[in-house]
Amino acid sequence: MDDRVFIKCAWRLIPFMTLLYLVNFLDRVNVGFAALTMNRDLGLTPAVFGFGAGIFFVGYAAFQVPANVVLQRIGARRWIFLIMLLWGAISASTAFVQSATELYILRFLLGAAEAGFVPGMFFYLTLWFPPHYRARFIATFMMAAPLSGVIGGPLSGYILDMDDMLGLHGWQWLFLIEGSPACVLGFVVLNYLPDNPSSASWLSRDEKAAIAARLSSEDTSEHHHNLWRALLDRRVIALGLVNFGVLAGANGVSLWLPQIVQAMGFTNVLTGFIVALPNLISTVVMVLWGRSSDARGERVWHIAIPALIASSSFMLASLTQIDLVMLIGLSITQIMLWSAIAPLIALPSAFLSGQARAGGLALVVSIGQIGSFSGSTIIGILRERTGDYSASMAAIGLILLISALIVLALGRAMAQRRATASPGVQPSRIS
Repeated sequence: MDDRVFIKCAWRLIPFMTLLYLVNFLDRVNVGFAALTMNRDLGLTPAVFGFGAGIFFVGYAAFQVPANVVLQRIGARRWIFLIMLLWGAISASTAFVQSATELYILRFLLGAAEAGFVPGMFFYLTLWFPPHYRARFIATFMMAAPLSGVIGGPLSGYILDMDDMLGLHGWQWLFLIEGSPACVLGFVVLNYLPDNPSSASWLSRDEKAAIAARLSSEDTSEHHHNLWRALLDRRVIALGLVNFGVLAGANGVSLWLPQIVQAMGFTNVLTGFIVALPNLISTVVMVLWGRSSDARGERVWHIAIPALIASSSFMLASLTQIDLVMLIGLSITQIMLWSAIAPLIALPSAFLSGQARAGGLALVVSIGQIGSFSGSTIIGILRERTGDYSASMAAIGLILLISALIVLALGRAMAQRRATASPGVQPSRIS
């Protein structure tokens, strides 16, 4: 019964959640494609664009913890509905910015509006699935991020070529067209997404009881439920710092890769297809990596190995002057960093429950989003000061190396903590 009911829930929930995240991520990073023509039209320098693209993550980080606490209290259905309506409207309205200041304001507001979505979905998954399933389903959900590049890259390239249609620039059409689906899907959420298993009309009484029993049986004595303890927990803060490095690299590349590729001499449409390729590979690798993490009951090395490979690839890209080698290096960083996120997000569930889990997950994601802001801003500033991307790639490579060392140290500390709590018992792998 257990496996069948979780598979049933996965088929019902995960595809729809993945669709929502695809729309979410597309609205977050389409400014990278808009920049191919918007920067010229508005007179934005690399530093101004980097700050404008990155300030989204400041608003995103600032509101994640309170947004996740609200979701835990009022339920996912109504809260996600409100979030999607708001972010869709703000994203579409970016089409009408006329200055850097207006871009800064709308990007910050977009981040604040979207803040509760991703950590909310992470928490939502813990209401349905025990730890054994989480990394693979988080990876499947997160697959939407690179998939948005597969779909959004070519789509954005074609939309940019709609220049002067009805008197609007191509980048204006980009925001209008790609911002609209969020508003429509928000209403679908109201009718499709249950708050939790107990409110799912498509589950029988026995199936609801089986889910509750399995989740309860895997809630160990190590878990704590207090929100403030979770927010001050050194393990949560350490994972946030790891996520800082991972997202500095992942989102930094996502926002700047279109401009890097276009500078190599490609058209808008070809740029979209080239950017789509590493994203397509990522959608496969991250799911397989998440399954590997679940199958082995191991998280730490499944985070550290991709971070170390990505760090090396950034360093390679910073040293070469050969366009193909740079593209390969940056592609590897994207593939590796997306793969690291599912085990990273699954790890806090090893020691947090209830409201503490909602707040702790939100804090880990929030600190990570500061990394997203930093990555985008670092690339913009160093690109403007040095004339190329080498220094910024080296800087982010170093940040990722530090992230890998932090998670390895954390894994060692957590293993020692469990061994101390259970003398004579061989420390188990982190799950």
